[in-house]
Amino acid sequence: MASKKVLGLTAATAALVLGLTACGSEGGDGGDGGDGGGEFTYGILYPQTGNLAFLGPPQISAAEYAIQEINDAGGILGTDVPKIVPGDEAGDNAQANQAANNLVADGVNAVIGAAASGMTQATYDTITGAEVVQCSGSNTAAELSDIEDGGYYFRTAPSDLLSAVVMARTMIEDGNQNIGIVARADDYGGGYARALQEELESLGAQVVVNETYDPLATTFDSVVTSVNGAEPDAVALIAFEEGAQVIAQMLESGVEGEQVYVTDGLNDPNLGETVSADNPDSVMGITGIAPSADNPEFMEGLTNFNPDLEVFQFAPQVYDCVTSIALAAEAAGSVNPSEYVAELPNISRPEGTECGSFSECRDLLADGEEINYQGVSGNIDFDDNGDPTAATFEIFHYGEDGHEILRYEEHSLQD
Repeated sequence: MASKKVLGLTAATAALVLGLTACGSEGGDGGDGGDGGGEFTYGILYPQTGNLAFLGPPQISAAEYAIQEINDAGGILGTDVPKIVPGDEAGDNAQANQAANNLVADGVNAVIGAAASGMTQATYDTITGAEVVQCSGSNTAAELSDIEDGGYYFRTAPSDLLSAVVMARTMIEDGNQNIGIVARADDYGGGYARALQEELESLGAQVVVNETYDPLATTFDSVVTSVNGAEPDAVALIAFEEGAQVIAQMLESGVEGEQVYVTDGLNDPNLGETVSADNPDSVMGITGIAPSADNPEFMEGLTNFNPDLEVFQFAPQVYDCVTSIALAAEAAGSVNPSEYVAELPNISRPEGTECGSFSECRDLLADGEEINYQGVSGNIDFDDNGDPTAATFEIFHYGEDGHEILRYEEHSLQD
């Protein structure tokens, strides 16, 4: 693989050779090196607590659903996948990294997650530095394309560079020309805001205010005052759950719901109750952009698997992480991450035979064919940085009937 993958591999190998020797068969090879046999164990870093905890249930449910389908098809290399090993990222760097250390010590063959981009920034060196494959279905920060991961980090969620394009075009198509941007002051918020401003200006719009805020703050008077002073046609809010308080203060200051556009961190059917328990309808008119999947069959299957699931954000992408890794192990004939990692980019190449499930793709591999896995979230087609090159987005809206999806749109970096 190119650029930072190759350079990172050399550095990681040199720095960690002693540590990996000490770990022996518990360093992520399932206890069986490259012989192919043995169990393939997944670990998962997801938010059981913290300000993204609402994204936890779809993450773990999608991973478990994928594992069930893999096992129904005979398992990975003929062996059932055991129960997934969980770790809580908790929205805290230290706790997330401790959870990552625990997963590596447990000898998992791959880690799904982290859910939040910031938590991956805090943990990828621990995971990929131990030559364990890490795949997130919900990391979107643009900076993750360039990390020194030794070639072991992948994601099935699109970069914010693409999400920002979709956000900008949606706002312009809705007739807005003077735009305000409010973002949390971290890598995710800053990167998204920069990409959004660049795309808006390329489309002829004017960004009249671009403010960041401390996500741990208890009040957001400063950014709300800046927004009101600039009098934008519309405001893009790049936030996680704390954004509900920002919305509440903007609405109280006179901003209309129809003027507010939000990102996937606020794609929550219960947003109205979070913004105002006394007046949940106050969010009516708000529109949002989120990576998604136009796949009713998958959604029905996941709902049957977990009937209590209410939030589905990033579930298809997490499912695709689990399945892609399983197919790479099948292609390599090994559960060892250092051996199957090279096959991850190859299981979704355009020149391969299209297939849409683990069992179908596994059988094609067994027949000696190259495959092009069509994920439940869409075509994966990893690039040299481990990023997907295309994605499906949902345009969601809070209307009279609550949270609803207006439409799905497919976009690629080549558009």
